Amino acid sequence: MKDLPLSKVYQLLEPGPVILLTTAHKGRANVMAMSWHMMVEFEPPLIACVVSDADYSFAALRATKECVIAVPALELAPKVVQVGNCSGRDVDKFKRFDLTPAPAERVAPPLVAECFANLECKVADTRLVNKYNIFVLEVLKAWIDPAQKNPKTIHHQGYGRFAVDGEIIKLKSKKP
Repeated sequence: MKDLPLSKVYQLLEPGPVILLTTAHKGRANVMAMSWHMMVEFEPPLIACVVSDADYSFAALRATKECVIAVPALELAPKVVQVGNCSGRDVDKFKRFDLTPAPAERVAPPLVAECFANLECKVADTRLVNKYNIFVLEVLKAWIDPAQKNPKTIHHQGYGRFAVDGEIIKLKSKKP
């Protein structure tokens, strides 16, 4: 074993696929890239996510208490990185990166039509926002695009490195 700088620990514990989070506030939709999220409950589905208070989306999420989590496939990776490398303060990311906002059913923020899954969410808990920028979201409605067969996701490993969803294995489990 060898020492690893603490600043690199996050590269070891990637929580899941890179997602896009959309918000809508004061008549304007925005989209941001995010990799810091995790499931915290199954029924109803609850997701904890970190949205930095420096992000343009933070104020919208805090004010409106709703968002969409859109799950992009590998083919969108270049756009996802571009979305993450600029701020909605300065640009309409949907237009700049040719993403299609689609109407959601239960929340004001749009779905991202190019993504293989979209989750309409409301903020269920804000007790960790002031200290850690952690929002707990409840999924109200889930959508999938059946035309996107076996989508591969991307997983951020830091400094421009991404892993791509790989081989699937099946092991014996108590549940099917």
